[in-house]
Amino acid sequence: MGEAAKRGVTVSPRALWTSALLAFAALSGCSGGGLLPGGPHSMPPDRLSALVRGASSTNAVDPKLVFAMIDAESHGDPSAVSRVGAQGLMQLMPDTSALYGVVNPFDPYQNVDGGTRYLHDLLRRYRGNVRLAVAAYNAGPGAVDAARGIPHYAETRAYVDRVVAGLR
Repeated sequence: MGEAAKRGVTVSPRALWTSALLAFAALSGCSGGGLLPGGPHSMPPDRLSALVRGASSTNAVDPKLVFAMIDAESHGDPSAVSRVGAQGLMQLMPDTSALYGVVNPFDPYQNVDGGTRYLHDLLRRYRGNVRLAVAAYNAGPGAVDAARGIPHYAETRAYVDRVVAGLR
């Protein structure tokens, strides 16, 4: 039994299928993801742009929003790890990675795909309200629901403002 199942997390068939395809692609050497040699910030902008545009198109999320979130979350560093354990370009927490079938959160393709799917789900949950979806991405949907809006956390409020400013 996997860790997600032990914690009572169900994984959608789509997430399992995506994980299987990503694992196959990585093992066969044809993955669009994976870190390039040279350490942090070594991903060429055109490659990041292609990843974001592909994931945004597939998941019906504005690519400007995804770019703004990547900038706010990791400043484009695929190897970023936060003080609370969020990982990769879109700073996915391990439980969120598991829920969305992200096997390697440091693989830019997997991270952007999983983060964009999560963002899509938050946008649906909050009926297209970008500010609430972004706040939930940062503080968690429970905090947004409890506050009935953007939580009164200075970090979350600053994060929402930074992401929304990046949309212009």
